[in-house]
Amino acid sequence: MTHQLTTEGKYTYLEVGKGTPLLVLHGLMGGLSNFDSVTEHFSQKGYKVIVPILPLYTKSLLKTNVKAFSKYVYEFIQFKKLDQVILLGNSLGGHIGLYLTKLHPECVKALIITGSSGLYESAMGSGYTKRGDYEVIKKKAQDVFYDPAIATKEIVDEVYETVNDRNKLIKTLAIAKSAIRHNMAKELPKMTTETCIIWGENDIVTPPEVAEEFHSLLPNSELFWIDKCGHAAMMEHPEEFNQILDSWLTKHKL
Repeated sequence: MTHQLTTEGKYTYLEVGKGTPLLVLHGLMGGLSNFDSVTEHFSQKGYKVIVPILPLYTKSLLKTNVKAFSKYVYEFIQFKKLDQVILLGNSLGGHIGLYLTKLHPECVKALIITGSSGLYESAMGSGYTKRGDYEVIKKKAQDVFYDPAIATKEIVDEVYETVNDRNKLIKTLAIAKSAIRHNMAKELPKMTTETCIIWGENDIVTPPEVAEEFHSLLPNSELFWIDKCGHAAMMEHPEEFNQILDSWLTKHKL
């Protein structure tokens, strides 16, 4: 799928389809292509799928954190004049979605999180003492998935480039620390937004017990498992992921 990106002001984003806005938030090492299947499927099902590129490496170090990214997404929602969005976030994107929902529940119709940080993660931002060793980075990228073959050379090359760029590595570490600092365990029980939790049973970055904890803390949440699946369910099992989400959205008339 070829992305036709739009740039307006400080925002660059993908927008496909018409209807209810489904705003997709990517993770720390995740590009827009991670959501190809989601974009293709839901843009044909009455949703306007919008995927903004998050400014993970372009903000000052002081603004390289979960709170600042949430503010950026909220400003993007206002800029686009969107009303009552459905937020879908993977990994860091899930955390940003949760934080934004906490701050501005009035603008979030529903929330979908998959492999989200916010409670615990074995951070991608750690263990880069051998970042110059391509094979070490390749293994780290493969560990994100149940099936290592999902970590294509293109994905591995991108992670390798990121961690060997000093500026990006510093900001990657800052984001990882921010994710730990912005632990949301105390806030989640107060958040009543309808939430769909879709999790890989074999996720080692945010293990299954993290999903269980999100489910127990979020009052209006439902938890769905995908077997033989790691940290990025929408990439490893796109059809099953879309089917689960489709059914959940239909059930809640979203």
